[in-house]
Amino acid sequence: MLTRLLIEPFDLPFMQRALVEALLLGALGGVVSVFVLLRRLAFVSDAFTHTVFPGVVIGYLVGQSSGVVWGALAFALLSAALFTMLSAGRRITEDATLAILLTGFFSVGVVLVSRRSSYTADLTTLLFGRILFVDRREIVETAVIAAVVLIALTVMGKELLLRAFDPAGAAAVGYRVPILDLALNVVIALVVDAAVKAVGTVLVIALLTVPAATARLISGRLPVITALSVLVAAFSGWLGLAVSYEASVNHGLLLASGGTVVLAMVCCYIVALLVGGAGRFVGRKRSGRTGAVEAPTGRNDSVEATAAPSGPAGAEVPL
Repeated sequence: MLTRLLIEPFDLPFMQRALVEALLLGALGGVVSVFVLLRRLAFVSDAFTHTVFPGVVIGYLVGQSSGVVWGALAFALLSAALFTMLSAGRRITEDATLAILLTGFFSVGVVLVSRRSSYTADLTTLLFGRILFVDRREIVETAVIAAVVLIALTVMGKELLLRAFDPAGAAAVGYRVPILDLALNVVIALVVDAAVKAVGTVLVIALLTVPAATARLISGRLPVITALSVLVAAFSGWLGLAVSYEASVNHGLLLASGGTVVLAMVCCYIVALLVGGAGRFVGRKRSGRTGAVEAPTGRNDSVEATAAPSGPAGAEVPL
């Protein structure tokens, strides 16, 4: 039964292409979501998924399906640059800047797509994607973007982590914090661009937030969080595609593949939440049985447990 669910659907060529795309996006989104978690940029990611919408529409109007990625890429880079530039000033807060960019860009996309006679169908496709329709060219485009992003994170990873954990320290040692912010915003925008056609502008936010949040419930060590985040995202892609195929083909229950992938991620988060809560409960019960040993209250005997940070790469994630 399990083999039929997880293996047999991928005998079909279009399911194989969808799986490759899902695994690529899982690896890409899993890594980048860690930086989103560290910098608390969930709302930024959400905003970028909407600001690329007019680029998706323009690309579709100009070049049909082949123009979507390039149109989204142009607006992703534009929105990343505008957000970094506008939020660098002190007159406008980051949340206000995001709200302006999100509503402005998304409204332009809605106005453009409403000019088409098939408004509802086109809007649904652009918002929620069609991962089952990806072709080899789109897989190559995703792979190229993934390679660029992972190389950039490899080159700038330490600096970006230092910026996340200690922005004042990063500035003190000579790093230009706005440039680091721009680099991370561009990386997030590239992930949005890579995933927009497969899972749509709305569901990309889950790819950029849920995997790392799930991993954080299991571990507080950054390398472990990164590995688990990639694993959760990739496994959710595999499971979501398999479940949507099984339900749609063998049980007559039509399930959108992109949405099912996201639901699989959310289920992983819920399981991690329950397991983590149960583990903490058992730990408290055990400590209650053994009894707590009180430390002496004398001034010379009291020790404050403050561990010095061991560097961003091995630091405990402060959440």
